[in-house]
Amino acid sequence: MLEFFQMVLHIDQTLGVWVEQYGSWVYLVLFLIIFAETGLVVLPFLPGDSLLFIAGAFGATGSLNPVLLGALLIVAAVTGNTVNYAVGRYIGPRVFTMNVRFLDRAALLRTHMFYEKHGGKTIVMSRFLPIIRTFAPFVAGVAEMNVLRFQLFNISGAILWVASLITAGYFFGNIPLVKEHLNTIVLLGLAAAIVPIILAGVIKLVRGRRRSGNRDLRP
Repeated sequence: MLEFFQMVLHIDQTLGVWVEQYGSWVYLVLFLIIFAETGLVVLPFLPGDSLLFIAGAFGATGSLNPVLLGALLIVAAVTGNTVNYAVGRYIGPRVFTMNVRFLDRAALLRTHMFYEKHGGKTIVMSRFLPIIRTFAPFVAGVAEMNVLRFQLFNISGAILWVASLITAGYFFGNIPLVKEHLNTIVLLGLAAAIVPIILAGVIKLVRGRRRSGNRDLRP
């Protein structure tokens, strides 16, 4: 089992071995990895972005069918998020209604209001943020985000995430420079996704404080 997890965590080095050894069964393996990474909050460390990119690269060589691969992994991403959301919706309210001192019940209401207002953007954007994409649907369930609204952005986010990374891998994954520095490229891509979000949050926070300060200075 430990060896299997090592192979999963180093998917960029082991996918070729899996394709050779398991043939068509590799589609099921990739489906389960994406499903688990998006659907189980205890497995946020599983590869997502790198797996999609490398799978796209193998699609370009003919080892995998990129269309079938994309369709299956979109289904995996959608169902994973759906399960995660359902668990959060089932567990969350129960936890916050318990009489536990360290739980802030008001936080649930604030989270619910946030997801009603910004939940759609959060669900879509979190697809490109490792770890965060594992917890976002769970929190959406805890906040009791509207089911239809959640599914709309869940499906659109899954299509955008899977299709873009598989396509990128298909066209660029077999370039020697890219293959040799895949981890660095993934980190740069992660930074490119996170930095604008952080900057937007900082700008919003600064503006909020300025407005608060201006109100305090009024006679």
